[in-house]
Amino acid sequence: MTFFSAVFSEPPVVKISNNRPLEKDLYKMMWNIPAYRRVAPGEHAAFEFLKQAKPPVGASVIDLGCGTGRGGLNLAVFGSMNVTMVDFASNCLDEDIVPMLETQKHVMRFVEADLSQPLPVQAAYGFCTDVMEHIRPHHVDRVLNNCLAACQHVFFQIATEDDVMGELVGHKLHLSVHSYEWWLNKFKERDCIIHWSKEAPGYAYFYVSAWVTGSEVVDSGKLNVEEEMIRGHVKENVGRGFQQVEPHSANDVEVMLVGGGPSLAKNIDKIKELRKNGVKLIALNNAYQFCIEQGVMPSAMVVVDARDFNARFLDPIIPDCKYFLASQCHPSLFDKIPKEQTYIWHTSANVVKDILDEQYKVWWPIPGGSTVLLRAIPLFRMLGFKRFHIFGCDSCLEEGKHHAYEQKENDGQMVVPVNVGGKIFHCNPWMISQAQEFMDLIKMMGDEIELEIYDGLLHHILETGASLADL
Repeated sequence: MTFFSAVFSEPPVVKISNNRPLEKDLYKMMWNIPAYRRVAPGEHAAFEFLKQAKPPVGASVIDLGCGTGRGGLNLAVFGSMNVTMVDFASNCLDEDIVPMLETQKHVMRFVEADLSQPLPVQAAYGFCTDVMEHIRPHHVDRVLNNCLAACQHVFFQIATEDDVMGELVGHKLHLSVHSYEWWLNKFKERDCIIHWSKEAPGYAYFYVSAWVTGSEVVDSGKLNVEEEMIRGHVKENVGRGFQQVEPHSANDVEVMLVGGGPSLAKNIDKIKELRKNGVKLIALNNAYQFCIEQGVMPSAMVVVDARDFNARFLDPIIPDCKYFLASQCHPSLFDKIPKEQTYIWHTSANVVKDILDEQYKVWWPIPGGSTVLLRAIPLFRMLGFKRFHIFGCDSCLEEGKHHAYEQKENDGQMVVPVNVGGKIFHCNPWMISQAQEFMDLIKMMGDEIELEIYDGLLHHILETGASLADL
């Protein structure tokens, strides 16, 4: 048998033609062209970032791919932020900004670094404008991960159209041009909390926080019914045309998150006082009925639990109240509320992602832990609220009571004594989980929210700094 009919005397010659310089060298060329400096997207985007993040004075920020440095300068001047500008092109900064690295070195500095590599600096905030579209496709995931690892909260402005300036050097500059929906999915994949987002002509905007403990915290939101039942609920509910919750700009409005823990009863007068002063009341689960019975009307109600007994919490339906129901809730809850008062939102559970992708062109996940409180905080932050009073979210029993009212579904649960900072609390197992997950959430969100907590284990932990190792 003959396997080869001929033998080549020389190997074939393969010619590879690629005259594109290394990215770092290409951008050094671009920054030597005055026309490339005329427009600095970060210069204007800085004000949108400050509007959405509302960072405290002196907060640290990394200008990720800073370019001219004019965006970073605005963050320092108008945001009173401590700015580290990062870029891999050493000649990127405007010539009038370079001297400021010495004269204003207490608030401005420059670090030459490549975003495709782990960053040598960290900060509370990240500011990344007109950068991601320049990244080579095979580096996009790596750069996103590095930005989110270096900064607790990151503002992205991403161009969604081809560039025109690359013609000056004969090379395309926008290598990763994608739709708003494509970029949104990148943040969903990372279980980010999307505080604010917007699609605009030629741009996609995102202001997000990444989970400090990664998917472990997100996955801790365990299901208390079978997955197939969850899928059935979601499939039915999303097909009914309810309005989706979507990101809103940040505001300074105070709200109350009111749960049904035993301390709710003794704090009802404070709740009435705040409500009288215009503070919005967001009731969690059956705290809704309790507040109504006490003569204080909720502005909103939130439910995430998928079990059917939650439908009884929805009596009565009151005018001017908005009902925020997770798409995994039992369909009977949606049956009880006028459509114009109902808003549907979605957990980040992977078990229903395919259903949501099929139903919606765009949807926004609400990551969080295992209780309605741990979803309500990210949910209402996405709606623009940053200032929270928290009542009745005790994470502990009081005189043997698990709620301020009768709730038979929680009767008979295991009670565990827990020593936290020298004080004994009696908790159901889910309460201990909520406390642990709550502290992870607070660590992750940082200055994104202001909290005042009234009573209970959560209050004790924040008030005393008790170690979570005690739990």
